[in-house]
Formats: sequence, C-alpha cells, structure tokens
Amino acid sequence: MAAEFTDKVVVVSGGSRGIGRGIAAAFAADGARVVLAASTRANLDAAAEAIAAAGASRPDTCAADLRTADGCADVQRFVAERHGRCDILVNSAGATRAGAFTALDEEAWQDGFALKFFGCVRLCRLFWPMLVETQGHVVNIVGGAARTPEPEFLIGGAVNAAMSNFTKGLSMLGKREGVNVNAILPGMTETERVEQLFRQRAEAAGTSVDDIRRTLVAKDGLARLGRPEDVAALALFLCSERARHIRGTAIAVDGGATPGLY
Repeated sequence: MAAEFTDKVVVVSGGSRGIGRGIAAAFAADGARVVLAASTRANLDAAAEAIAAAGASRPDTCAADLRTADGCADVQRFVAERHGRCDILVNSAGATRAGAFTALDEEAWQDGFALKFFGCVRLCRLFWPMLVETQGHVVNIVGGAARTPEPEFLIGGAVNAAMSNFTKGLSMLGKREGVNVNAILPGMTETERVEQLFRQRAEAAGTSVDDIRRTLVAKDGLARLGRPEDVAALALFLCSERARHIRGTAIAVDGGATPGLY
C-alpha cells in the first residue's frame, strides 16, 4: 500500500534545522518529494543527508536568502523547473531575537519581520497558482508568542501575531480556491533555536541558561519540552485528505502551556 504522500511535492522553508527539518523528514519518510529551502548550503546538505540516511529519498535543496524577494523567487523557480508543481508549502523559516525592549535595535526588528513574516507572505504568493492547481495545502509554523506576548520577546510576539492574522485571512481565499491553509503554534521545542533564545533571555535577565530553562518549564507546568516530531505529526495530518474540512485553524502543540481558551 502506497504511503499517503507518495510523490507529493512538499516545499519546506527553514527545512535545514529544527522544526522544519523534523517536518521535512516526516514527509520524506511518507514518500513525498521534499524540497528544503534555507540560506546555508552546509546545513541544507547535512539535513538532506540525514533524511536519506534514515531511509527516505534524499530531498532536493535550494540555498536562498528568504529575507529577500529575489531569494523567495529563486525557490519558486527551482521548484517549478525541478518538479513543475507544488502540493504542500510549509513555512517554517524564521527566527526573532529575544531580549530587553530597549536593547533591541531597528535592525533586529527589521530582520525579524523580513524572514519569518515577509518570507512567508512571499512564498505563499509565489506558490499560490501551483497550490490552486493541485488543490494543495499551506501550513505556517507560527510561534506560540502570537497568543502569549511577553516583554522580553516583543519582536517574536509581534511577528507571530502578524503571521497568525495573515494565515486566517489567506485561509478565506483558500476556501474559495481549494487550498487548505492552517497554522501550527509550537511551544518551547528542543531545537538549536530554543537554546539560543534561552541564552538571550539569560543574558537579559542576568542569570544562567539552566535557570531560564527550569523557570520556563516549571512556570508552564510542563512534563518536558516539545520535540520537532510532535509538530511534524500534526503537519502531516493537516495536509492529509482527512483534514480537508479543517481550514483557517491555529493549533497549539505546546504541552498545554498556553493559558486561556485560544
């Protein structure tokens, strides 16, 4: 019996590390033709080799600066020339700085929006005609800070809130044109990025990384931090035919850390 995503073309921005890599690996293991897009060639090659070593087909890789319009266009052109179609787009690229508000300069704010928000918008726009043709899926990886703003993570909160709003609005267009659009809101997940955030928060608070880790885990009452495969499992479900009636949702994968109903 064929795997559910056999020969589906899946484009994963930010697919060289962290959550994006975990999602890419899960799709590849289920038979998809995966394209990894990120800025660093060495990280892309390492991710592709690791996925292939686990027994899946080696993903294609496209090194591009997703902070720029030209870089996003390069990814779309690469996929069009290599595969001629796109069934699934996962926007997982992006990292924003944590730290004290007055210590975050103009460059930090501009960079935060350039990659995660504008990179997502551009890729969605560029791939939209292909996604309409295949009646495909978009999954945007939106940080939990979209719902839980904090003074030490203002850039991340603002960027993720913008992505969440964009995802909901785009899902309404998708409803008319046959493209499923949803968002996943991961909580703290065991990635290099989260370790970097812990270091930034520790520096801002004048304490140790271990203290920050213990404090955040205890504050949310978590049994553990999340893992990329937790997010990947939901991404695959949202892109399956079983989830066709799920549109415009934003689902938290955070171990119950987010307070409130939404």
